[in-house]
Amino acid sequence: MRQIGTLVVCLFLLAVGAVPAEAQKPINLALVNPVQIVKEDQSISAFRFNLLYGKNASMQGFDLGLGNHLTGDMKGVQWGAVNIVGGSFVGWQSGFVNINSGEIQGLQWGAFNSAGRINGLQLAVVNYAERANGVQIGLVNIIKEGGAFPVMIIANWGFED
Repeated sequence: MRQIGTLVVCLFLLAVGAVPAEAQKPINLALVNPVQIVKEDQSISAFRFNLLYGKNASMQGFDLGLGNHLTGDMKGVQWGAVNIVGGSFVGWQSGFVNINSGEIQGLQWGAFNSAGRINGLQLAVVNYAERANGVQIGLVNIIKEGGAFPVMIIANWGFED
């Protein structure tokens, strides 16, 4: 348990350290969009807490809530029941449903995971990726292009250059 805490802190510090201060707001608190401190078209640089549903442009840091929605990129740790990222994701994403339009670099963990491209590990009951440079572990694993198998139970993988 202590190792997980250390990993979270390290990912958080790594993500926050690369943030241009003038481009992003440090924190956001949302009840349900648009009832949130920072408007949905702005980015967050350190911490975001979404009680029911929050929406922002991009995020670097720690994203926590029931419904987490980003229209752009995410770097850091994202924990929620439903996580939606419109761009790329770098870090650790954990939720019941994780949907990413872009590339994932790192770990995606939930009941249902979907990504444009994985570069890392997906763990879920159902995993889906358009392309893969990594491993999927779950009951049903789907890689649309370039996987070892188009559909596989227990594990699937793809290693493209």
